[in-house]
Amino acid sequence: MTGSDDIGFDDTESLITLRDWLRFAVSRFNESKLFFGHGSDNAFDEAAYLILHTLHLPLDRLDPFLDASLTHAEAEQVKTVIERRVRERIPAAYLTHEAWLAGSRFYVDERVIVPRSFIAELLPEQLSPWVETPENVSRALDLCTGSGCLAILAALAFPDARIDAVDLSRDALDVAARNVADYGLQDRIELIESDLFKALSGRHYDLIISNPPYVNAESVAALPAEYQAEPALALGSGIDGLDATRLILAQAQSHLNPGGLLVVEIGHNRDVLEAAYPTLPFTWLETESGDQFVFMLRQEDLPG
Repeated sequence: MTGSDDIGFDDTESLITLRDWLRFAVSRFNESKLFFGHGSDNAFDEAAYLILHTLHLPLDRLDPFLDASLTHAEAEQVKTVIERRVRERIPAAYLTHEAWLAGSRFYVDERVIVPRSFIAELLPEQLSPWVETPENVSRALDLCTGSGCLAILAALAFPDARIDAVDLSRDALDVAARNVADYGLQDRIELIESDLFKALSGRHYDLIISNPPYVNAESVAALPAEYQAEPALALGSGIDGLDATRLILAQAQSHLNPGGLLVVEIGHNRDVLEAAYPTLPFTWLETESGDQFVFMLRQEDLPG
């Protein structure tokens, strides 16, 4: 991390317009070598988002406001959020208490991992063509729900389904409860505190989705400060990153209805997973980033 006062937050009186502050923020973010990956992937987009959000301006309309002058109070607010992003390495989503996934907004804070999931890309299409009759999905499970984002997206994608949203963290479930209420889905999504399937005895599902912890130990040790700000429980999963996935594979079959689907995200662990389970007929689902991050198995293909 770059030093303290040398980052340059003291002399900002000459910054008048939104354009001035945007340039300043981009310079400070690049100078400080921030890590991006919680909603944006570069200094300009992150600076624009933080400034527009702080000023209560539309997030998709930067140009009309670039030459508008900020009041003294607004300038102080913008300066504070830029300074916190640089000095504390806090992900932007924790500063604004919002994250966007599949075009939907969710409340987040430090109690949950910042929502990001390849599964979110697949749900608006109802997991087509693998789910042949979406209206027949009446019960679904989101394991490791965190903020509840995937459970909510699943409820929106399958309007006839009731969803169980499970997490080991009570704090995470409190955040999920807020998001479920924001979407008015309290009658369809049940929040359950459980270590994976332990509290789900006797429950069966047509669809199980999960974005479990999957970062291997070596990668956890090398995570940038922005990721270290997230709950450790939601990131690491043993030496090879597959501890949680192994438990899911061992137990999912008994909780799926005949013909039911298991869909799990595993990050960059495809080769390790296939080597560990050479006989399982994984189907790798195509996402914008490729076909190595999310696998699907049918109930009859899972170990009993």
